[in-house]
This record gives sequence, C-alpha cells and structure tokens, in this order.
Amino acid sequence: MPRSRILLLLAVALGLLPGLASATTAASPATADDDGATRVVRVGTEGVYPPFTYRDPETDELTGFDVEVVEAVGAEAGWDVEFVEAPFDSLFPALDSGRVDVIANQVTISAERQARYLFSTPYTYSHGVIVTRTDTDDITTLADLEGRTTAQTSSSNWAEVAREAGADVQYVQDFGPGVELLVQGRVDAIVNDNIAVLDYLATSGTDEVRIAGDAGEETLRQALAFRQSDPVLQQEADAALARLAEDGTLAEISERYFGADVTVEEGSGDVSVGGSDTARSTWEVVQDTAWPMFRGLLKGTIPLTVVSFAVGLAIALGAALARLSSIRPLDWSARAYISVIRGTPLLVQLFIVFYGLGQVGIKLDPYVAAGIAFSLNVGGYAAEILRAAILSVPRAQYEAATVIGMEYWQGMRRIVLPQAARIAVPPLSNTLLSLVKDTSLASLVLVPELFREAQVAAALSTEYLPLYALAALYYWVVCHLVARAQGPLERRLSRFTP
Repeated sequence: MPRSRILLLLAVALGLLPGLASATTAASPATADDDGATRVVRVGTEGVYPPFTYRDPETDELTGFDVEVVEAVGAEAGWDVEFVEAPFDSLFPALDSGRVDVIANQVTISAERQARYLFSTPYTYSHGVIVTRTDTDDITTLADLEGRTTAQTSSSNWAEVAREAGADVQYVQDFGPGVELLVQGRVDAIVNDNIAVLDYLATSGTDEVRIAGDAGEETLRQALAFRQSDPVLQQEADAALARLAEDGTLAEISERYFGADVTVEEGSGDVSVGGSDTARSTWEVVQDTAWPMFRGLLKGTIPLTVVSFAVGLAIALGAALARLSSIRPLDWSARAYISVIRGTPLLVQLFIVFYGLGQVGIKLDPYVAAGIAFSLNVGGYAAEILRAAILSVPRAQYEAATVIGMEYWQGMRRIVLPQAARIAVPPLSNTLLSLVKDTSLASLVLVPELFREAQVAAALSTEYLPLYALAALYYWVVCHLVARAQGPLERRLSRFTP
C-alpha cells in the first residue's frame, strides 16, 4: 500500500476516535422506571464534610445528616436515590452538565445561586463563624478580615462572605485542608458553618484553632439544589420535606446528630456535636483506610493507566507518522493536536471532556471521559518521543528495506519501528510514570480512585500526614514496579538494534 494512503487512513482513524468515544454516554438524567413508580435520582455530595456527609469509619458507607435527609426525601417522593461523591467545587459543574440531578451538601441559598438554580424548602438553619488560631486575638468579626487571608472552598457561600468582608481568599478543596493552612500560619482565618466547625473541633480534639466570633448575625438557610429545568423534582422534594417535617422525621434526624432541631430556624442556635470520628487511633485509621485505598488503586488508578497508555500510544504513533508525512494537511493536523495538548493543563482537558461536553449533550461515563482525556494527553506528549525515535534510525535502514523489495509500511513495521521502540522506551517510561500519578486528578470527574479514598478518610479523621504518606507509598510502589520492568523490556528490544 502506498505511503500516502497509509498515512491518510491513520489520520482518518485518529479523527474518528473522539466521535466513537462520544457515542458512549452516561445514564440519562432522572428517569422513571417503566411502571412509573420510581425514578433514579442521582444525588451529588462531597462525602468529606462531616457531620453532614461522610463515610462511616466502621462500615465505609456514606452517611451523615444530609445523606439521611435526602434518603428520607427519596423514600417519600418515590425516588431511587443514587449517590455520586465528588469535591464540592465539582458538584455544581456536575449538576449543570447533567451528571447529577440534585446536590445535597449544605448548599446555602443565596441570590446568585437562586438566579441559576432551583432550591427546595430549607432543611437546615445555621450561622457562620470565624475560625482562627488560638493565639490570634485581633480577629473576632467580619470587619477584622479586611486585608487578611482566609482559606475557603471556591464555590461555597463562605468564600463570598469572606470576599465581601475584604479578605484575600485562598481556595482549598474542602474544610480540613483549610484548617491545616490555618494551623501552619499560611492563612489568618476561615469562615464556615458553625456546625461543621464544631464537629471538626470535637473530632480532632485540637487546641490550636478556635471559634473567634460570628460571621455576621444572619441566619443562613441550606436546601437541596436542582437545575432550573427540573421543577418537578424540586416540587416533589418540597412535598416530601413538608411531610417529613410534619411527622417529626426531620427533627428526629437532627436531634440524633446535633442534640437540637436545626431544621427549624428557632432551633438552630444551640447545637451539640460529639464528633464524627473520635474513637480511633492514628494506626487504626491507617489500617482501616489501607484497603479502600488499595481498592481505589485496583478500580481506578491501574485500569485508567493501562487503558490510557495503550490508547495514547496508538494515537501517538499516528500523530508521529502524520508529522513525518509529506502530505501537508496531515502534518498541520498533527502539529495542531500536539500543540493544543502540550499547551493546555491536563486538568483543563479533563474538565472539557467531562463537564464541557456534558453541557452540549455528550455525557460520557466518568471512566470513559477520564480515559479519553488521559489518552489524548499521552498521545500529544508521546507523539514527539516516537517521532524523534523514528528519525534517529539511520536513513540507510529505510534504503535497505526498499532495496530488498519492501513497501513503505513493511519497512516501517519490520525494520524501523522495532529499532525506534528500543530508543523510545526510556522517555516513554517517564510518560507512563507521570500518567500513574496524573490519575489522581480523576477524582475531580467523579472517578473513585486511590487518592480520593485518602481524601475521604483524611477529612473524617483529620489524620492528613499518615494517610497522604500511605497514598504516596502506594503510588511509589506502582511506579517502582514500572521502572523495574523497563530494564528487561530494553534488553528484549535490543535484539532489533544492529
């Protein structure tokens, strides 16, 4: 087959990959079963915000005040509730793109959010507090935050409160890491919900931070958040919440968690929080988390790495051959692809594939979306590695293949690529090692991988150093095994080197 036709087919195949991938879509938004009795409703929640939403340390099951409330709402409304765990900053993009149908994560009702989303009847009333280091005595009101630095979740209502007070807001993924920044003196304060702060203080037993004052006098209302295109779900939730309030279910759930009824405004002032995880030692926390993290390694990290690297190499080979082509459109297309991939952050690529495409109707499964983003990223970087390896094979090898009657593709497959593979192994090994570690970003697109499990456990236990060190150990072991396999592979391929 002539060289130009082969390269053209490769380019067409590369162009079809995204289209084939986009045909694999996630489950459609909340839908009723055939008999109309129940509908699947996907509920987005953090799982790292005790006592509202967290994993039970004994059963590893999702629990918490918000979780129990939305389960009760689902039972009343006839919903089949499915929970989707993700960082708080990913919940609203997930709602916008149809990945979840409702958010149950102490979402505070504000004018800005009401302009974009529908809210249920409030089911929690609370107030904000200012948290400082114990030795800080000059920050007690919102006015004192002028010119100071606070740590907030970027899309939370508390970030807006701190900004309006004149604070320089540093963004963190959730409340726990923000407290660590405060303890280390990297920020001056945190503004957050009084119940969440009380739970953290009870769980950690720390005397390094304290509640320094109230963040204003306003009572805040938390509710379930829906897309504006889902008024039926909102109305069903409102009806269910009204029945649960009337029969005392909401009050019962609240009393069990807080010793007070925070589901009514007049009961939100005097709460008692015992702490979500106070009975385990550091060693017990590490022991309990080792298996979930290993499970995340097997279910998320390793499959994503293997599939993305294999597909990425195929894309890279096609792009490298296109770059070497004398056909200008192929060369330009490959250059543009490589430039875009190498010129944009992997996190942005992930968000475009998962959340961005979701807003135009292409709702990929989280694993599929992550695999596509990682594969395209690997392909962009590995393409130049393969191109350099192919160019490093002496020109005489091409000429020898032609002399003995081989066509272009035969010479490439039997003579050039085996020698180029030996040269490309070391840099491709680095690409693979980077991919193993980059999979930690997949949790932001709802994939329950290794590092997400570490974050979940750390948020509940506040044992950040040992749990993150254990995560690092897992990654190191995988990368060490990959590096150890590099030597035998190089020796095996060296037989193709003249």
